[in-house]
Amino acid sequence: MTSTFVRSLLVAGAAVGALSLAACNKPAASADNSAADASAAANTAMSAATDASNSASNAAADTSNAATNTTGQ
Repeated sequence: MTSTFVRSLLVAGAAVGALSLAACNKPAASADNSAADASAAANTAMSAATDASNSASNAAADTSNAATNTTGQ
């Protein structure tokens, strides 16, 4: 695994952990506020997952390109 991929996994894990801690430490709130918070948390997690996926895809492409470039030499 490349350092970029590992770093992306760590960032995504940290985001999920932060969301979990925030959700567990909040006092009871109204249903509307809870729904808005859940939506914002889902958007944040989705963004982190997308970033991690893009980084992993780029790392895989870089690895593939490096393998292709050295094969003909």
